[in-house]
Amino acid sequence: MATIRRIILDVLKPHHPNAYEFAMFLADLGNEYVVHLAVIEVDENTETVQLELKAPSIDFELVQAAIIEMGASLHSIDEVDACSQINVNQQD
Repeated sequence: MATIRRIILDVLKPHHPNAYEFAMFLADLGNEYVVHLAVIEVDENTETVQLELKAPSIDFELVQAAIIEMGASLHSIDEVDACSQINVNQQD
């Protein structure tokens, strides 16, 4: 089975939690998760952010559930780096 190593998401989130809290919550979801969050657009009630997550293995369903839990919505999956299990084992 393939694993996701990197994913870039377009997310619409409320102002609260702020970008720092949002990124930290996502980073705490898994081992070695690295989160880069950039605020792209701000309006009266929401922020459009681009999220880049990197890790040896990303649990996308968990990330998606966390986004929803924080009151945000996933607009699009803009980039994905996936690796087959054979390639993952060769890199260890």
